Amino acid sequence: MPDTPASPSVPASEIERAVTLLKAGELVAFPTETVYGLGADAANPAAVAKIFAVKGRPADHPVIVHLPCSQSMEDWARDIPAVAWELAEYFWPGPLTLILKRQPYVPDAVTGGQDTVGLRVPGHPVALALLQAFSRAGGSGGVAGPSANRFGRISPTAASHVCDELGDRVAMVLDGGECPVGIESTIVDLSSGTPRLLRPGHIRPDQLEAVMGEPLALPAHLRNTEVPRVSGALAAHYAPRTHMTLVESAGLDVEIFRAGYQSMAVYAWSRSAPVELPANIIWVSAPTTPSAYAHELYAALRHLDELGVAQLLVESPPRGALWAAIHDRLDRAACGAGLGADQT
Repeated sequence: MPDTPASPSVPASEIERAVTLLKAGELVAFPTETVYGLGADAANPAAVAKIFAVKGRPADHPVIVHLPCSQSMEDWARDIPAVAWELAEYFWPGPLTLILKRQPYVPDAVTGGQDTVGLRVPGHPVALALLQAFSRAGGSGGVAGPSANRFGRISPTAASHVCDELGDRVAMVLDGGECPVGIESTIVDLSSGTPRLLRPGHIRPDQLEAVMGEPLALPAHLRNTEVPRVSGALAAHYAPRTHMTLVESAGLDVEIFRAGYQSMAVYAWSRSAPVELPANIIWVSAPTTPSAYAHELYAALRHLDELGVAQLLVESPPRGALWAAIHDRLDRAACGAGLGADQT
């Protein structure tokens, strides 16, 4: 079972103001344990449309609905399988999104026009305080909350990231500090009768399978036509504006040598900076454990992207189950890096 979140780190008056704005159809950015979300009343299509306009998000790209408790699943989903309740009991509040058959009245703006909806109960005290207060105040009980950044760009893990990127296009930003997990939720599709992993995250497949008591179909075994569209599944995502290359540890020195006098920032996890580092190279050491690496990843990419160098060189961390979600984010970031915002 998840740990019980601590008390909210923002005043009750701020939560009340955020609820008032949500009920009025405005956007409120809020912290979760994964990344900051750009929140709108999920039952209000006009409010959800503002999310898409601010982010520059394609209209057919679904958003995840954040709930105050697992019992709220029935307000948004139908034909809920027993395994969904089992996973919710064990992992919620927490970084797990479940894809389920939607209730008929759930707006197409939320689902991208699909017959499925993504739901989760976030494991952050500020997010839970907001969702519970929104529900008590007569709100829909669900807040649509994709990452609070321009579509395809680096996800925000601090309130300052949201303010820097979206500015006054958001009515309010609830500052709950740094997001402890740092990468987006694991997404599991339960809409077809066969549990399928659609996005890796902090919760690993083996942990899910231990609760479900059955195997989980993995992305490598699925065709795109077989599964619902979900957040963060495009090849290019989480991307810096600076060109970014992933390189294995053995080839790191070769890639640095090839750079010549071109300015470059290196994000290395296996060793510290060389004693004689060329003046055109900026060296940043990455955390060496998966949890710490995930926590720092997006903040580090933002920092590297702001250095004004011509290229980012990221040393690939280890392979294996513990690093799978990180590799997923790095691969998508490298694919989209250097492209204009309208291309990702």
